[in-house]
This record gives sequence, structure tokens and C-alpha cells, in this order.
Amino acid sequence: MAKTKTHFAELDPVWNQIRTEAEDAVKKEPLLGGLIHSSILHHDTIENALAYRTSLKLASGEMSEQLIREICDAAYTDDETLALAARADIAAVYDRDPACHRFLQPLMFFKGFQALQSYRVAHWLWLQGRRDMAYFFQMRVSEQFGVDIHPAARIGKGIMIDHAHSIVIGETAVVGDNVSMLHSVTLGGTGKEEEDRHPKIGDGVLIGAGAKVLGNIHVGHCSRIAAGSVVLHEVPPKTTVAGVPAKVVGEAGCSTPSITMDQLLGTK
Repeated sequence: MAKTKTHFAELDPVWNQIRTEAEDAVKKEPLLGGLIHSSILHHDTIENALAYRTSLKLASGEMSEQLIREICDAAYTDDETLALAARADIAAVYDRDPACHRFLQPLMFFKGFQALQSYRVAHWLWLQGRRDMAYFFQMRVSEQFGVDIHPAARIGKGIMIDHAHSIVIGETAVVGDNVSMLHSVTLGGTGKEEEDRHPKIGDGVLIGAGAKVLGNIHVGHCSRIAAGSVVLHEVPPKTTVAGVPAKVVGEAGCSTPSITMDQLLGTK
């Protein structure tokens, strides 16, 4: 198994690109050399770098960096899909965020990406039955990044959370692959019910800034939710909804709204 992972690392284009960019960044900004070396260049694999960055961000007086690092290492060793999802998330941010010019940026500087990878470890803990440790990760992610994702939520790969401030994703929420959402999005419930009570977001959905999607409702694949909308009912696939409460105002405008990131109503 170790030989297979080493061979894969040698053929890992995302990690190789990050390392190349890290070396260039050190040349251009030597004052960041220590940070970039410890975060990127001292590691052989993206799994090790992710574990290090997560432990550095989530450590506190309540739990040391070393202990969190051991948990993250165990997660990445046990479930290879965690790092595969991280690679897809990096590519998604690079493709969709005009402020992202290098693969290095999400891993080093973007709290949306960092919060999402921390959630992925917390979700692994949840599935392992380590509920209290998963809650601890959720708490630290909320405190550090201003992002509150319940560790039981299910989130796909290729996710971009732009700016990320005040994101809330509830316990029974499901988010598909290749979804993009902006800051202050809430995927929440509508009351005190304890069963399946949060939204189910399809693949390829674009959720605008400040949108609130509430209740156990389905948002169809490749749809758009306009900024500031409050969605209380099902959203058909490939449509655009807007308003308070949100209503269908037209088609999605393209086949891949989460990738084109076009948020102007009425565009075709």
C-alpha cells in the first residue's frame, strides 16, 4: 500500500503544481519562506500538508496541534477520498474564483477551503462514531473561520465556498458535487423538528450570497438561487429562483451555473 501511495504522489498533478508555486512564492516573498516551507515544502504528500494546515488552524489551549495532527493523519490514511475531494475543491476554487490565480492559494490563504477540509475530517470522525471529537472540530471551525458545518452533513466534492463568512450547514443537509456558494448562505431547518429537516442541494447548483434555504426540500441540479433569497419550497432543476420567499423567475441561464458563476438574473 505504501508503494502505491508513493507512486501516486509522484503522479499527483495538483500537489506537484502546489509545490512548484510554493517554491516560486518563496523566491518572490522570502519573509513567507518559513510559513510556506513548514506548510508545503516540508511535506511529501498533499495529505500531510492538509493535516498540518488543519492542525495549525484548529489547535488551541484546549487541544494541541500534535493531537489534532494525529487525528487528521489517521483520517487521511483511513479514507483516501478525503484528499481526493480536497484536490477537486482546489481545482474548483481555481476555476471559479477570479481572485484565485494559483492552486497554492486555497490551501494557504482561503478560509472557505480550509473550513471545508476541516469539516471533512470532522465528518470522518462522525462516521467513526467519535461524535464528541467531531463536535470539537465543528466548534473550532466555527471559532476560527466563522463557518458552522455540522459534522453529520454530507457534502460532495468540487465545492467552492467563496469568502465563506457566516456559512451555516445543518445536520441533515446534503450538498452534491460541483456546488458553489457565497458568503452568508444558510442551509437550515424551519423549526424544532429532530428528523430529516435540512435541504438537499443537487449537483452543479449556484447559491448566491446571503441566500437562506430552509427545510427538508430539494434544490434541483444545475439551478441558481439568487443572492438574498429565502427558499422554502422545492426548486426544479435548471431553473433560477429569487425573492422572499423565492419563486422561479426563469431558466438557470446555462448548463453549468456553479462553474460559470453568472449571478445576473435574466442572462442567457
